[in-house]
Formats: sequence, structure tokens, C-alpha cells
Amino acid sequence: MTDQQTACTAGNSRSGGPARGRGTARLARRFALLTLLSCAALALAAGAAQAVIVTSEGHRLSIQLPSAAALGGAGKPAVRSAGAKPMSKKVLEYNGGPVMPSNTNYAIYWDPSGGGAFPAGYMTGIDKWFEDLAHDSGGLQNTDSVLAQYGDESGHLANYDSHFGGAFLDTDPYPANGCAAAARCLNLAQLRAEVIAFVQAHSLPTDLEHMYFLLTPDGVESCTDTKEKVCSKGTGPPHAAYCAFHEYIELPKGGIVYANIPYVGGLGCADEANRPNGSVVDEELGGGIAHEHSEGVTDPTLHAWYDEQGNEVADKCRDYPDIEAEYGAPLGKASNGQFYNQLINGDRYWYQQEWSNEAGGCAQRKLQAPTIKKMKPKNGPVTGGTEVVITGTGFTPSAAVEFGGIPAEEVTYTSATSITAVSPPHELGTVDVTVSTAAGTSTIVKKDHFKYKKVKAPKA
Repeated sequence: MTDQQTACTAGNSRSGGPARGRGTARLARRFALLTLLSCAALALAAGAAQAVIVTSEGHRLSIQLPSAAALGGAGKPAVRSAGAKPMSKKVLEYNGGPVMPSNTNYAIYWDPSGGGAFPAGYMTGIDKWFEDLAHDSGGLQNTDSVLAQYGDESGHLANYDSHFGGAFLDTDPYPANGCAAAARCLNLAQLRAEVIAFVQAHSLPTDLEHMYFLLTPDGVESCTDTKEKVCSKGTGPPHAAYCAFHEYIELPKGGIVYANIPYVGGLGCADEANRPNGSVVDEELGGGIAHEHSEGVTDPTLHAWYDEQGNEVADKCRDYPDIEAEYGAPLGKASNGQFYNQLINGDRYWYQQEWSNEAGGCAQRKLQAPTIKKMKPKNGPVTGGTEVVITGTGFTPSAAVEFGGIPAEEVTYTSATSITAVSPPHELGTVDVTVSTAAGTSTIVKKDHFKYKKVKAPKA
């Protein structure tokens, strides 16, 4: 690690966050005041971590940078590109801060008269995702279920206990430009001031179980520093573009967990080739909202869960230059022919996986023991060598298959629901086929029976 990398992640000592119950902060003061430019430029140049925890103008932020993924062609996910760098397998470490035991989310659309303009369907599409997430709360079938493995020193877990507090149209006028990167430009101090003013004006909760998403329309630039080194659109050198960021604002009583979500259409913050909803909403979810939501739940004050390089639970799964590793295997195609990997309340979404210490990699949902629903063919010679297609659930690339306790000669992973195994030699009779992953071994059922038969003698 370079000296600059060490400085960018200086917060990795075990420092505390706000004390649970008192609502006051125990934020560490050991961070060197770094310009966000140096850290963001470092991450971009390294082509590795696509976010970084930094201190900018006295405030600790976690910024999300545009994805390094090589975008796939329309209608198909990209494949691993030549020379792709593998993800760091280092686990997330606990650094002493709190997690959110439940999360109630609020969308604040800052759109005064005469400002920018949100596209048609933008607000309803984002609201729908928050509503879907709340509807399936407690389930195991989307990335929020991955987060529940992370806990804090108070005994709380980052449970999939999600609620939608509602959406607000913020018509407060924009302040005079705080930066000059665009005709309408807001700096970090102005964003923070608006979040505080809005939450207090509406008597909204200020604790570690509520999170606020401040969204601004196209045409409204935001910069994390007054020197305009890192801005939401990135207007070219010396500017670095960012997709979103989250932080914790300490108040005299309690604090605010919030995320800044600028308009990122066409910025490269998500897989622009796959839009299962056919809208820029897909990019906003994939390029900021889902990412910051996951990190807010597991690291609300930026002192809980991250690795030694400052990567949080979502950052580590943007550490690939290919779509397949970042998003995982598609679950299927939406009606417009584009892929989805999240099915939430019956609605289809396509956004990145989250890091799982349990799985030792990225995951779309909590690991579950595999199941076998069908096999074809269901018989073969005692000499082995039969290619058996196994259909079921919970399969992973490292899945192991056994025929009557004997390892398959070869296993080929196709998807989370399909693998092919070559039967090993075995004596006559019917055996159970099992699939094992890090989550466990498939339960024995009638559908996993495979019959070994005699080898037919060749005809004279």
C-alpha cells in the first residue's frame, strides 16, 4: 500500500461511532485532512476499488465512483475481459461503529421551480423500489438479505428490516452557487445544510434507524469540495466524477444518515446496456441508490464495516472490470428482453451484488443450501462418464457433486439453477446425487435418484 493509500484509509483504526441510545457521536479525530481529489484520483488510476472513504473539508465521506466494468452489448451481460483483475478476497473488518438494526428510508427530491427536471416516471420508479424493498422485508431473495450477517458491539445486526418512510418534493430554492463547475452547482456544505433544514422542518427522525436520500435532477451539479475537484458529472481534468456518496451528520441530539444521489444518466455508474425497467431509474438504482443504501445499513457512521483499503460492503463488488462478477448471474430477462438479477415484490431490477464474508465473495442474496429439482438423464452405465444436467437452486461456481458419496468426475457450473456433472464409476444400483456448497448440502429427495446399469455387451 502506498503512503497515499494509507492516508485515504486512515480511518481503519477501531474507532467508535455514535453511542447507541444517547444519539451522540464518538467520531474519531485521527484522520488527516485530505483533499478528495487525491483519493478519488488514486482509486481511478488504480482501476481497482471503485469507492473510497475520505475526509473532505473536515467531513468523513464514502464516495462511489463510476464502475470500471466493461459494459456488455444490449441484450447480453458482459463477460470477463482479458486481463481482468480478480477481486480482493480480504474480508470486511469490524471497526467498532454501529450498524442499523432496521432502516426506514426517505426519498427527498430537491426540485424547486426553475431548477432542473426529473424525467417522467423517475420519482415513481424510485419510490416503487423502496416500496418493493419494504414489501419483501425479512426475506432471503435480494441483496438486503446479505447484509444481516454484519453486527456491532451493541449486539445489533444489520437486519433486513426495511421500511419506506415516504417521498418528499423539496421545493426549497437552491442557494447561490457554491461551486462553478456548472450553471447550477452545489457544494458539500450546501447539501448538508439542506438535509439538516429539511429533516428538522418536517420533524423527521434523526437516529440510526432512518436514512435520507437527497436526489437532484439533471442539470444540477454537486461537488464534494469547494475547489471543485470531485463533482457529480466530472467535467474533465482536473475534475473526477462521482456517482453518489453517503455520510453521517452529527447533531447536538442524534444525527442524520444520508446519501447524496445526483442524476447519473449516461455517466457510467451502472450497466447502461441492461435496463429491465427501460428507464434511467435502472441506472440511478444500480449506480447509487442501492449501493448507498447497503453501505448506510452496514456502515452508517463510516466506522463499522469495511476492509483495510476502505472498501465497504458494496464497494468490494465494484472491484471488477467485468459485468458478470459485479452483477452475478442473471435470473432471467424482463419483458423488454434485458436482464434482471433481483426479483423484489415481483418487480425486476439489475444492480450490483454485495460482499458477503460468509460466502467469501459477492452475493445477490443470502446463501441457502442447494436443492435438486430435476436430473436428466437419470441413469447411466456402471463405468461412469454420463453427463447429467442437474436443475435446482442455490448452485455456485464452486459447487461439488457426489453420486452415492463418490465425487463427480467433472462439474460444470451454468447458473445458480443449473449445473452439469459427469457420473463417476459405481456399482449397480440406485444412488442419491447431492450438491454441496458453502451453504450446505442438498436434502435427499426422490428426484435426486440416479440408477447405475450394466454395460451392454457389444453386438457380435
